Amino acid sequence: LCRGGLAERLCRLQNRERSAISFWRHQCISDDKIPSDKSGVLIVKILEIFEECTIQVAICQQLEQSPAALSPEDALINAEEPILKVLFTRETAAHLKSRPQDVIHIYPPWQKLLLQNSDVPVIMNTYFSQKVLLSEHSEAREKTYGLTKMLIKKNIISLAQTFRLDDLDDKLHQESSDNQVPCAPQTHNNSGSKQHPSALSAVNDSLLEMVESQGAVGWREVQVRVVIQRVYCLPAREGHRSHTQGNKPLLSNGGMFCRLCLLVQDAYGMFSEVQLQFLSSTDDIEQYCRRWEGKSYCLAGMKILQRTTRGRALGLFSLIDSLWPPVVPVKVPGQSQDSEMMTTNLPPPSFCYILTVQSGEIHVEVDEEEQISNLYQPPAVHGLKEILGINGCNERCSFWAQVLYRRLQSKHSVPVDQREMLLFVTDSTLQNVVHGIPKVVAVSVTASCVLSMEVTEALSAGSPLVFFKDALWGNGRIICVERTVLLLQKPLLCSAAGADLSELTGPVRLDELDSTTQANSICALRGTVVGVNESTAFSWPTCNRCGNGKLELCPQDRELLYCNQCSEVVTTPVLKMQLEVFLSCPSRSQSTVKVKVWHEMTLFVLLTMLLFLQTYEVQSVLGKEVGLLNCYVHSVTSHPNCVVLEEIVLL
Repeated sequence: LCRGGLAERLCRLQNRERSAISFWRHQCISDDKIPSDKSGVLIVKILEIFEECTIQVAICQQLEQSPAALSPEDALINAEEPILKVLFTRETAAHLKSRPQDVIHIYPPWQKLLLQNSDVPVIMNTYFSQKVLLSEHSEAREKTYGLTKMLIKKNIISLAQTFRLDDLDDKLHQESSDNQVPCAPQTHNNSGSKQHPSALSAVNDSLLEMVESQGAVGWREVQVRVVIQRVYCLPAREGHRSHTQGNKPLLSNGGMFCRLCLLVQDAYGMFSEVQLQFLSSTDDIEQYCRRWEGKSYCLAGMKILQRTTRGRALGLFSLIDSLWPPVVPVKVPGQSQDSEMMTTNLPPPSFCYILTVQSGEIHVEVDEEEQISNLYQPPAVHGLKEILGINGCNERCSFWAQVLYRRLQSKHSVPVDQREMLLFVTDSTLQNVVHGIPKVVAVSVTASCVLSMEVTEALSAGSPLVFFKDALWGNGRIICVERTVLLLQKPLLCSAAGADLSELTGPVRLDELDSTTQANSICALRGTVVGVNESTAFSWPTCNRCGNGKLELCPQDRELLYCNQCSEVVTTPVLKMQLEVFLSCPSRSQSTVKVKVWHEMTLFVLLTMLLFLQTYEVQSVLGKEVGLLNCYVHSVTSHPNCVVLEEIVLL
């Protein structure tokens, strides 16, 4: 705020006002009695309460005095005593928790406003107000009423009606009194209650205005028109995992439960994350993305879960930043909404509201026939070569790549469904590069990134083309985190941004092992066999039906093996073996290169054949040249200078 300016002076005045009100209320509670000074005190009895423009309006009857020994119901009221319209702010109304028939003492400095063409005075500045409980009967009634939330009707006043923008006739003025809806959830059957059509058709275009006017408890009678920018799933919190949706258990994606979410944006550029229902299948996420993204949607029946900021939700704001600035000019709060007043020179959002539905289930009504909104920003697809050249940190990126190899990180203390997974991918922009840029990139998929069963099965079965939407790039790594979506089909709407998205035609080439090779990467290896570690070689039996390598002794016959997965005795197990082979590689002449080879691998078959022909003489395989072998790099150390690899089969 500008020093000495009007805004700073107003802020100080509001702070002093809040302090004075809080001190006065604290003093009343401490004294446990009504202030003794009755001079200027206005005593009213509430007859009716409703809400209008966030102000609680109480129709009251003025009392000459408050009987000391009688309850409010027993107080005799003279019909000639004046009727007043008393205004309470939302904070004062929440403090008083008033109901019809309550007696309220309003202390100075209250003010009376006389309106033209109205016989009912309006009482304002009612911050110093106190509800009077005059007997044990009324105190008991107050405790009983305190357990139930009172339904207060709201008068919805259209700005067009207020300022006569549309030349409305008197008929609309007569109908305005009918635009009343309860401000709290009703406990009876919804089929018997109907809201007024005008209440349901009240559509706003500002998320912030709705939050400020309706409060954190949510809104029912108004809607906010937004554009769906992204559709994704978030892993559910542990507390939700035991719940069920209808008769179906919540989704288990390899042990993970997820919730459908929308990232929406209003006409002012403000974002909000809307958490919807739990999904019965993650395969639905692809159809939701295709059907909903880019379409307009009217939010209704929402409540605020959280107001989060950039510092507390880096992942959410990295996605928001990728959609900023808007592709079309947005409205500016507090300014005229003429086209010349709209601007895109706005700072990125610093906060975001997390919304959820007030009731258990929701049916999202999206007009799928509607045209794509101009505010929608489809994912900008880049080639992997271009992404590796980005200098920023925590940048969202989208790309189309071929998955060559999949590997779970081996942290045995962590459950399989919560382990990080590495996907080694490539595309034509990397395969066509001669030097300086790797031909294969590792993409880390964290446990918080929800994968559909279709994608998981495709990764296990073959070499799929996968579309990575809104992955995170930073510190030389591509990471799939929360709000990253993996699809097997490219979205209908995406901007290529000049990237080369042609599919691979020839065989995939890997970078050969050299001095720049790092751990947790894959490479091609060629070299000469210089040794075989016989001490670490071992073999184990596997099931000839399912390949299970953890066979047990059969309980009935200890000489036979038993497979728990097949629940059958294994009479002809398949013997598998592991060897460690030392190679001499010209590309790393100073390093010891150790390769783990498994049964049915290229190098293993070659060595076994040579050993068999030479009656298992290890000397017979020394000096033999091998390669090119596809290998995963376990570790690279300088002391001792050693590289440990494992031969792999690409998808």
